[in-house]
Amino acid sequence: MTVERVMPTAEARDLLELVRELIAKEVAPRAPGDESAGRFPREVFTTLGRAGLLGLPYPEEHGGAAQPYEVYLQVVEELAAGWLAVGLGLSVHTLSCFPVAAYGTGAQRAALLPEMLGGEWLGAYCLSEPQSGSDAAALVTRAVPDADGYVVDGVKAWITHGGVADFYTLMARTSDDGGRGISCFHVPAGTEGLSYGLPERKMGMRSSPTAQVRFDSVRLASDALLGAEGEGFRIAMAALDGGRLGIAACAVGVAQAALDAATGYAKERRQFGSRIADFQGIGFMLADMATQIAAARALYLDAARLRDAGRPYGTQAAMAKLFATDVCMKVTTDAVQVLGGYGYVEDFPVERYMREAKVLQIVEGTNQVQRVVISRALAR
Repeated sequence: MTVERVMPTAEARDLLELVRELIAKEVAPRAPGDESAGRFPREVFTTLGRAGLLGLPYPEEHGGAAQPYEVYLQVVEELAAGWLAVGLGLSVHTLSCFPVAAYGTGAQRAALLPEMLGGEWLGAYCLSEPQSGSDAAALVTRAVPDADGYVVDGVKAWITHGGVADFYTLMARTSDDGGRGISCFHVPAGTEGLSYGLPERKMGMRSSPTAQVRFDSVRLASDALLGAEGEGFRIAMAALDGGRLGIAACAVGVAQAALDAATGYAKERRQFGSRIADFQGIGFMLADMATQIAAARALYLDAARLRDAGRPYGTQAAMAKLFATDVCMKVTTDAVQVLGGYGYVEDFPVERYMREAKVLQIVEGTNQVQRVVISRALAR
């Protein structure tokens, strides 16, 4: 089902039509085969970049499209519905570009953003470590200043695009002053001393590599620092607020795809002389799925509009991420149930949607962490 959307401008409506055409031709047809084979679709991201889709929320002067976050997120949703590895990959890339766009110097933005936003470079975001995931302030990867810049040693874990990205946005410790001792760096792929672990063997998202990124005496020039020294934790948290909205949009996209598949099947499948869609037990299940998806979409769009208006939105981003990903898990599980035995086999896509949904409750802060964020805001 094509979701009816209210876009803020005619330009945004045209953009969405372009996205839907690209998904139909370049994205959705590849998803089943590449997921099954574990092939990373790097050329798809190049195509998206050349179509102007890798820099949607960033300024035009550096190759972006200057679109509101409200529009960007709906593009992410559409892409995730076609193939989560691509929708989530766009979200991660946008997250990786944020420190340069928001905190970089004029020279850094001019040198880096055109390649980042134009499709030539794909980014990865290096915050989590083997022993510090939710507790990001406990990271131990260290960047030690020297005469020419910094020397970095440490290991980052669970990095989307690890080993295939063209640049890595790195959070590393420059002092022992807790979260205030973390700084942010731009690290090009191919830098001496940078290496990668084998891709993780995952339940879902098999075409999107997730791997450790290892820093062994990696030397960075002083201009690799993004923002001020010690400002990295604040940069990371600001980036994650936007990233959580990206995950919420991905979750709504996957849930919508699952609902569409379940509805289509229920209208075709006949039992006891009737379509199963006409049985109240199935019809009510589909109605609940549709309602939950609509509520999740409204929640992430409301948070995006706060962001576009320059108002605080971090708590709303946590709510959107929490609710949308829980809805996605429920909807995809119900979609498998609607298809019965056919839902459990790879001939139909809903089993893949259910496997993919689980990771969305974990990435960009687990849903337990989102509840901590929300409850602390209420306590304040």
